[in-house]
Amino acid sequence: MNILQALFFPPEQPGGVSSMVPYILDRFNKKGWEMELFSLPKRIRNKGTEEVEFVTFDWRKYAGNPIVDKYIQTYKDYVWWTKLRVTKKYDIIHAHHPIAAMAMKQIYPETPVILTIHSSFERELVLNGRIKENGVEHQFLTQIYEELETKVDQIITVSNSFKQYISEYVQDSERIGVIPNGFDEKRFRPISHENAVTQFITVCRLVPAKGLDTLLIACGELKKRGHPFVLHIIGDGPSREELEKLAIQHNIYEDTIFYGYMLHPEEFMPFFDVFVLPSRAEAFGSVFAEAALCWLALIGTDVGGIAEQIEHGHNGLLVPVGDAMALSHALEKVVIDPTFRYNLARTAWEKAKKTYSLNRVLRQLKSVYESYHIVEQHPTAEKKEDQNENS
Repeated sequence: MNILQALFFPPEQPGGVSSMVPYILDRFNKKGWEMELFSLPKRIRNKGTEEVEFVTFDWRKYAGNPIVDKYIQTYKDYVWWTKLRVTKKYDIIHAHHPIAAMAMKQIYPETPVILTIHSSFERELVLNGRIKENGVEHQFLTQIYEELETKVDQIITVSNSFKQYISEYVQDSERIGVIPNGFDEKRFRPISHENAVTQFITVCRLVPAKGLDTLLIACGELKKRGHPFVLHIIGDGPSREELEKLAIQHNIYEDTIFYGYMLHPEEFMPFFDVFVLPSRAEAFGSVFAEAALCWLALIGTDVGGIAEQIEHGHNGLLVPVGDAMALSHALEKVVIDPTFRYNLARTAWEKAKKTYSLNRVLRQLKSVYESYHIVEQHPTAEKKEDQNENS
């Protein structure tokens, strides 16, 4: 079976999707499957000119809006680049972004196209203050879900909560599958250590949706209570300057290190104690599973995919969105009680190894792929493949 994994961002770009899919491809290739990656380079801008037609709504009534116009132009660019670079047919195309899925289905209408929706673009824009809920841009972007339902052969999401979110915008939500993200354990090397001062770490893009303002305020409260700590912030984005000012305002700038973007934070995380990210929304929250595999205690907000990963008090702590005081008390718990912190981290690691293994994702994807393509395989080869999955 020959499968194309169609990304939006190139695999070297930051983000959970871009980093995970190449590992999936590598595993399938080692099992003898034919699988390739495709993505739209950042340098490709304003190349596409082919008209865009949607089946379920007329997008032109939203034309003239900068975000809508950019979305449509990116769609055109993806079509242009695909026609230029993809020179053969595939048995299945697995897209990892709505634009990639619609473009591929336009060019290859007879090829099964599976789409995994990893996050909500419109919800991120709302939380980051760039668009208004139910505004023109929001209406356009949410109508895309029904267009996808009409065009692609299978929609998959990464959490039950995100499936529920999408359900409001499609006709038949029962057709949507759920496959949580999975991670190659070989990437993560937990290190047993004792830090004299508790080391907090967060990894994310520095935008309002990630709630780092809440984290800095909470850390300021923690310092007022006399608890020492160091906060390590890995990532970059438009909110960095504002966050640095907030750290100064709450007297924790000397206790906070802003690293900027880092390509492989999982190589860095095992040396710390607690991963904390008070996101205002997360479809899945891959970084929580990655932090768990690095043997860190987890603190997150009671939303979306985070709440599906963390059982409060068992393998991590959950706090309400935007509640800096609740977050400061959660941080205090893991600072003053190293044993509690250790037990949270160990339990999180055990759950992540069991639930978010890459082998589990491979088995689920294999089942989906084979449902669209009958594979004739010799029983001995099938047995050998199953043995490799379990090794």
